[in-house]
Amino acid sequence: MPFGNIGIGGLVLILIIALIIFGPSKLPELGRAFGRTLSEFKGATRGLVGGDEDEEAKKKPAAAAAADAPSK
Repeated sequence: MPFGNIGIGGLVLILIIALIIFGPSKLPELGRAFGRTLSEFKGATRGLVGGDEDEEAKKKPAAAAAADAPSK
């Protein structure tokens, strides 16, 4: 059962259930916490994906500097 095809009706139903369970005073706090968690997750995944590129970029200048250094 794919969850990517919820639709507007499903979202409204989820919001109504959340409103009943948590109440109107807790929903903004939950939204902020969810947003922070999502942004931290995105930052971590960017760090993991971009980390491979950073390591390669660090290796290239070090290899070029070693090739330019005079041999004794």
